[in-house]
Formats: sequence, C-alpha cells, structure tokens
Amino acid sequence: MTSKTHLRTCSLCEATCGIRIQQSPQGDILSIKGDPDDPFSRGYICPKATALQDLHNDEDRLRQPLKKTSSGWQAISWQQAITEAAEGLQRVQEAHGRDAVGSYLGNPNVHNYGNLLFGPMLLRAIGSRNKFSATSVDQLPHHMASYFMFGHQLQIPVPDIDRTDFLIVMGGNPLASNGSLMTAPDIKNRLKSIRERGGRILVIDPRKTETAGVADEHWFVRPGQDVYLLLSLLYVFTHELSERLPSLPEYIDSAPLAPLCAEFKPENTEAVTGIAAEQVRELANSWLTAESAVCYGRMGVSVQAHGALCQWLINVLNIVSGNFDRAGGAMFTRPAVDLLKVTAAQGERGHYDKYRSRVRGLPEFGGELPVSVMAEEILTPGEGQIKAMLTVAGNPLLSTPNSGQLSRAFESLDFMVSVDMFINETSRHADIILPPCSPLERDHYDLIFNLLAVRNVAKYSPPLYKRSRWGKDSVREDWQILLTLAKKLNRGSFGKRLENRFMYTMMGLLKPSGILNTLLKSGPYRMTLEKLKKSPHGLDLGELQPCMPQRLFHKDKRVQLTPEVYCQAVNNLALSPPVPGHGEFTLIGRRHIRCNNSWLHNSQRLIKGKNRCTLMLNPQDAEQAGISEGAQVRIRSRVGELVADAEITADLMPGVVSLPHGWGHHQADARLQVAASAPGVNCNELTDDCQVDALSGNAALNGVTVSLELA
Repeated sequence: MTSKTHLRTCSLCEATCGIRIQQSPQGDILSIKGDPDDPFSRGYICPKATALQDLHNDEDRLRQPLKKTSSGWQAISWQQAITEAAEGLQRVQEAHGRDAVGSYLGNPNVHNYGNLLFGPMLLRAIGSRNKFSATSVDQLPHHMASYFMFGHQLQIPVPDIDRTDFLIVMGGNPLASNGSLMTAPDIKNRLKSIRERGGRILVIDPRKTETAGVADEHWFVRPGQDVYLLLSLLYVFTHELSERLPSLPEYIDSAPLAPLCAEFKPENTEAVTGIAAEQVRELANSWLTAESAVCYGRMGVSVQAHGALCQWLINVLNIVSGNFDRAGGAMFTRPAVDLLKVTAAQGERGHYDKYRSRVRGLPEFGGELPVSVMAEEILTPGEGQIKAMLTVAGNPLLSTPNSGQLSRAFESLDFMVSVDMFINETSRHADIILPPCSPLERDHYDLIFNLLAVRNVAKYSPPLYKRSRWGKDSVREDWQILLTLAKKLNRGSFGKRLENRFMYTMMGLLKPSGILNTLLKSGPYRMTLEKLKKSPHGLDLGELQPCMPQRLFHKDKRVQLTPEVYCQAVNNLALSPPVPGHGEFTLIGRRHIRCNNSWLHNSQRLIKGKNRCTLMLNPQDAEQAGISEGAQVRIRSRVGELVADAEITADLMPGVVSLPHGWGHHQADARLQVAASAPGVNCNELTDDCQVDALSGNAALNGVTVSLELA
C-alpha cells in the first residue's frame, strides 16, 4: 500500500492557504506542505499549517462530553450532556428571565462554515440580548464604518495589493497575521511584487514590525493618536491640494469635508502624533501622485480609543483620493457565495444602538454588546443580570480586557456550557463541555474570508478523517452540537415551536454542505458543490472588479461619506489628548506568525524556541529605568499587574512598550500540558475594560498606560 495525498485549505488563519497532506496507509499524517497548484496561495504555507496534525492528535483534546462534579470531570453521553446543558440554561432563564443567559463566540467560529450557518439558530433559541463575541476586541470599527457608509456591516473594502502602486499600512502587520481582513496568502511575495514593479510601501506603526522590515519606509506614530494623522492628511487634501482631488462620483453623498478638519493642520498635530508636518504633506502629495494607492489599517488602529473614527477616515481618504472601487485601490470581492446579498435579503445588514448595555449603557452593534461590558453585566445585581454563560470556541479570559475581573465574574456564574475542544482558561469554569471534532474531521469552505480576499476564489475541502474512528460517544461536528442544543431549547407558542421544529429538521437534513450547495447555485457564478469537488486545488474566479454603485446596500444606492455620528465625534475631538506622565509608558500588543491568538500554544512545534512572550521596550527607556536585557520587569496598570522578561529593542518607539496577546496558560485546572510548559503572561490582566472606543464600544487594548519597575 502507498501513501495518499489529501488536498485541503488550512483553516487556522485568514490566509486560506492550500495544503497537501500526505497520509500513510494507516491514516497517519506523514507531512503537511503547501499546494503549489492552489491558484491563490501558490504553494505558500506558514508554520501554523504544519500544526494541524498536532491539533488533531493532541492528547489534551476532548473526545467525549464532560460534566463537572464534586470529584472532578466526568465523561458522559451526548444525550445526557445536551439534556443537562439545555435544562441548566432553561432553569436560569425561568428564574431570572431570557437575558440572564449570555453567550460569547470566539474567533474560530468564522473559520467554520457550519458554525456560521447554524450558530444564529442557537442564539435565537436562547433569545437573550446579552450576546458577545471576539468582534468587539478586534474588527468592530470596520463593520461600523461599512454599515454607515455602504449599507452593510460585512461590506468591508479590501486593499487591491496585487495591483497597487502605493500601499500605506497603519497598525497592521500582515507578515505576522498573513493578512487580516485582507485574505492574501503568500503575503510576503505579494508585498515584494509591489516594490518590484516600482511601487512603494509605507508602514506607520509604534513598532517597527516584520512588515516594516520589508517596506520602503517606516514611520513611528504615538499609540492611539492615528486619528490626528488621518485628519491632518484630510486637511492637506482638502485645504492645500483640493485642486488635485478628483471629482467624487455621483453616487457619493458628502457634507463639506474642509470645515470638518479645519483645526487639524499638520503643524497642529505633529506634537500629538510624533510625525512632522512636512512628512504629512509628503505623504498626502505622494498619495495623490501615485497611479494607484490604498491605505490599509488594521488592529492597531481598531483596538484603540478612536478605532471607529480611524476606520471611517481611512475609507474617506481612499475615496476622496480617487482610489475607491478601482484597480490598485480599495475594492470589493464578488464571492461565489454572496453573503452580502443573502443576509441583506434576511434583513441582516446590521444595526446600531437599538439597545444599550444594562450597566454602562454602551450601544449594541449588529445584535451584540461590546465584550468590555461582559464582566460588569455578570457581576452587577439587578434585572437582566447574566447568571449563566454559553461559550463557543472562545477563550475570553485570555482574549478580552481586565481578565482578573472577568475571571471573578465567571466564578460567580450559576451555570455555564462550553462548546470547546479543550479544558482551557475559560472552559474550566463550565458545568458541561461539549467537544467538537478537529478541523481535519469536518469539511471546509470559507464563507467569510472569500468575502475579504484580494482575488475572487472558491475552494471546498472534504474531511480527511471520518469521526466514527473515535466511537459513538465521541466528538460531533460543531453544527450538530449547535443544532441539537437549539432543538432542546425550542420554546414559545405552539405555532412558533412547530415552525422552529420544521426549520431545525430541514437544516439538519440539508447539513452545511447542502446549504452551501444552494448558496453556490444562487451566487453570481451559478456554481455547484460538485464542481468545487472536481477542482480540489480551488478555482480562481478573477481579480477584483469595480462594482459601484450596484453593490451598495443603502436604499438610495449611495455611499454616505460623512455620517453624522462620525462628524459629531470629530467635532468633539480634543486637540490636546492626555499623555502618559513621568515614568509612565504606553502599552501596545503584537502578534507572531507562529501564534493565533490563544489557541495554538498547545503545539510543541509552534511554541518551541526562545521565549516570545516578552516585554519589548526601547533602549533609551530601558537605560532610564535601569532595566537590562532579560531582566524581570513588573508592569502595572489601573486594573492589574504582572511580571515579564525584558526584551530591549530599537524597534519600539520611545515611551512605548509591547506585550503579545493570547498567553497566560498558568491555570492549574486547565488541561493544556504543552502550553503550561511555556505559559507566558496574560497582557489582558493589564488592559482596562473601561477603556473603549467611544463610538463602537470596541475594546481599546492598545494605548493602556502602565508603569515599570524591576521585579
């Protein structure tokens, strides 16, 4: 017998790289390599892809449902697990009301099309307003700008990096993320191609990132002050270079922009941003001179106090410079499954401020509350207090602000259910854990990331393994867990219950693959799942194409360039923001290509090597504070403190320190043996739940003021 080759998409990050998995006749994985025949990733993979086998074979991965008892975790049947999970949630709601059950959906849900299709059904069955997700510690400002400007929260512009002549990267590090809200496998070579064709790359970031290392230029900017740079660029565009601005297309509605930014002359902002006035003018001039240009802003400009303003202004600058909906600028995809059209037809384009959180009064967006209020909604007594939680593929105790407070909140819950493969820092609090199968035991199609790709592509991957190899009481697919739990929670009038039962039955019969086939057939290419199965390397459907104004979702088919909510926020913006005092520093995060938030640290091949969970600081700051390389440093913020090893580097702007996120695997009752051997520290023990983006409520993980001392 000979080995077999399985073609697949890696589902561990947004890049959607094609992989070739070599299997022994017994089914063991011999190797995982890039697929050179994948038209999108072209043979590229990052280190994470090789860890798919570690995730699948991990002895810590749960294979049966667990129930917490006085003597520890007990394996139970699926029937018992689903029944007790549903009864526990219903018991809390009967005693305290619908909103007494909260939910949190983690990042892996968007990498799993079954969860995307079946998850909303479960949330509707629960019927609570207290819904949270990783969105509000990540990309919520993007969704908000898209909703107000283009009419749909998922209509996020994509930088056409394969054709641009000038790429401006603000607060993004695609060489570490592989492209975030910009699905672009083989990103290093795509960036290299910009320079090879005579283009330019400028990175603006408080840290000289890995991406800055391959760019033409890198400019430091003070954390959280990007909004002032963007407004000063708009000032130069509208006050000094207005005669060079192209006319706005007829489908764009806009109030006058010049008065809006009149106070933000580059000379007025340079002390705030750290970027000289002449640099701002050079950038504005180069932006308009380039044949094509696009600004891409990501985590650094989202998870800060002005995240919503920043993402709106980036769209504004791309539009007024004439780089919107054209080659080399900010464009939109035409995916094989048109999620925008499907969700719009269901009335789910998004909404804002329909209700507010009970305690602090932060606005909902798209039916979710900001995760920064989750702890207070659990801890604060009164009507609507959260008494039980459902978490699905999430670890908010590591990934959301003020982890110490959130840990106390989860300890106080009356009941908790986790859909998770592991007993991690969050699921350890659960009463019932429902374990889904590994990524290699389910099929795969990228509903979300095809919507954000730098080319139009489509690819389907069948499962590598059949789940039956683990026995009847082992893991199930995520969608089966969500559907079964929704069935158990089915309530309401007789007619409503009957309607829901019919829907659940039909969805269960179709399965995700049947629904996917229907969506493909109704999409713009009239594709079928069978055609994708016959193209295991994937299909290239072409480069991005202009689609305005037909692709807009406002009723009048117009772009709203200056929504009132943003204009009012600019008018309220102070030109002299507070700055750290003597001996204080500004904390920012960072990521690494061998990590994916909190959920790949149990792979030895990914965590091996030198300690990556270090406190980076500038040599000048280190000297003044008496801190040497490798020294143990105590870091304090308003909400907590921790100790980390110092890493001294000129890559950090003076006055700025950096810790990576996703670490802190030191809980004794979690079961992550490899992660616990190199636990690192949890930066969210320092981040502040009270620091949020004023408009969207997104967590301001960057820009936290901290003090340092030798431990």
